[in-house]
Amino acid sequence: MEILRRSSSLWVLPILLLCFFINNGVFVDASHKVYMHLQSTTSHVDASKVHRTGYHFQPPKNWINDPNGPMYYNGVYHLFYQYNPKGAIWGNIVWAHSVSKDLINWIPLEPAIYPSKVFDKYGTWSGSATILPGNKPVILYTGIVDGNKTQVQNYAIPANMSDPYLRKWIKPDNNPLIVADKTINKSQFRDPTTAWMGRDGNWRILVGSVRNHRGKVIMYKSNKNFMKWTKAKHPLHSAPGTGNWECPDFFPVSLKNKDGLDTSYNGKDIKHVLKVSFDVTRFDHYTIGTYDTKKDQYFPDSTSIDGWKGLRLDYGNYYASKTFFDSGKNRRILLGWANESDTVDNDVRKGWAGVHPIPRKIWLDPSGKQLVQWPVQELETLRKKKVQLNNKKLNKGEKVEIKGITVAQADVEVIFSFTSLDKAEPFDPSWADLYAQDVCAIKGSTVQGGLGPFGLLTLASKNLEEYTPVFFRIFKAHDKYKVLMCSDASRSSLKNETTMYKPSFAGYVDVDLADKKLSLRSLIDHSIVESFGAGGKTCITSRVYPTLAIFDKAHLFAFNNGAERITIETLNAWSMANAKLH
Repeated sequence: MEILRRSSSLWVLPILLLCFFINNGVFVDASHKVYMHLQSTTSHVDASKVHRTGYHFQPPKNWINDPNGPMYYNGVYHLFYQYNPKGAIWGNIVWAHSVSKDLINWIPLEPAIYPSKVFDKYGTWSGSATILPGNKPVILYTGIVDGNKTQVQNYAIPANMSDPYLRKWIKPDNNPLIVADKTINKSQFRDPTTAWMGRDGNWRILVGSVRNHRGKVIMYKSNKNFMKWTKAKHPLHSAPGTGNWECPDFFPVSLKNKDGLDTSYNGKDIKHVLKVSFDVTRFDHYTIGTYDTKKDQYFPDSTSIDGWKGLRLDYGNYYASKTFFDSGKNRRILLGWANESDTVDNDVRKGWAGVHPIPRKIWLDPSGKQLVQWPVQELETLRKKKVQLNNKKLNKGEKVEIKGITVAQADVEVIFSFTSLDKAEPFDPSWADLYAQDVCAIKGSTVQGGLGPFGLLTLASKNLEEYTPVFFRIFKAHDKYKVLMCSDASRSSLKNETTMYKPSFAGYVDVDLADKKLSLRSLIDHSIVESFGAGGKTCITSRVYPTLAIFDKAHLFAFNNGAERITIETLNAWSMANAKLH
């Protein structure tokens, strides 16, 4: 994928929404209090360490972005990722390579692919891995061939199949495998998917592109030799007004259970998922639907919105994701990238940029309408000291501090309950066309409500000059209830740089409230907060940069700011050990 300047990418959607507010007469009063008397704790700490994560994947220094071609091969997990070996900004991209036995602790190896030949001299961009018959792995990736960013699709193979870590990769001279024809924008033609084999014995892949603002995934087919690719008569799928599609992913999911399926599987009781990264919004969107193998076309279900208002894998800072089938544990694993939201100058000062959220198991919800995600079970091996809270009542305006663990590097699971839905606030009809994050900005954690807001105050300073709340708020819309989940970074830092991105991320949670309970899990790791609502139905990742709430100065609270009394039925929180990354 291509990286735009932060100011032109992360701010695109808020600007579009601001235009909507102005045109529709919607204005929200807001204030940002500056605490001049408070001296930043970070001024006494090494800039490279203060916001560095402890158990999330990131190399010792420099820039990273997309996870590329993850795969499970002969008992080893391989993570390839876009990496700049020369600095903490995007550029000079190579395919860095790390291996793991558990998806949590990683051993770094030398880069697998880097610009060196005429078909990738100007860049080696994102792609995928496929295991061919005979247990032979192959990488497909996008090569940049000139200064105009002309993009072609190449392949690479292991130099030594007996090496358990597959350290060396060869780029054969018969590259490129695929060159864009005259109907394709050659500078927006990238990120080939994992290949799947159809019932006719031919391989298929997708490449992301756009034409006249219509995002699309172009299908290519090859016979069993995997070397001769031809473009299909029509794209697998496209959607108007969505802009360029990056990092596509296409895979089957079971209607029967949580087990993963091989990408080529096309038996009974399945749906297919098409995920694309929208270059304009910088979010990962997906639909669930049916793959017509005779027409080689994909049709989203009527319950899947095909566009900007559709489902997202994560409603926060999460992009360029990629899944793979883990045949060792019969599951599908999702990997993604969380960009920095700090200023570029600060990225350069600290010497690194970008982290990868914790790998997630992914499966189809029993409703068939959405995916569910949960951190891989292996993460729990890093859990250390535990504290627990049971049956704690929280009235309006009350909070309770969670003590006894390293709350700046923690894993927290909590179940909230309430006795009645009667105090749920009415959902304002004027919000119907807004994104959830804009409703969160209007109805934040400090705005008292009926049923909510309630949740966690993560990475909080002692006196709440800084905090990142993760919370629920329940509304009533006609005869139904809408559950809003927010991860609000607007008060996460006293830093006041105008280019720091501190959004109110949010999504709605499609959950049955019959038992009057909501669960929340938050993975807190210094500058990243990953949260999973209702067992992973809605996921939100935030990047934050506190100046006071760092290391042992950070605090964690559970709170309620609604009229309905909330009960913390159970809260379990663990200190998390560092992952081994080298």
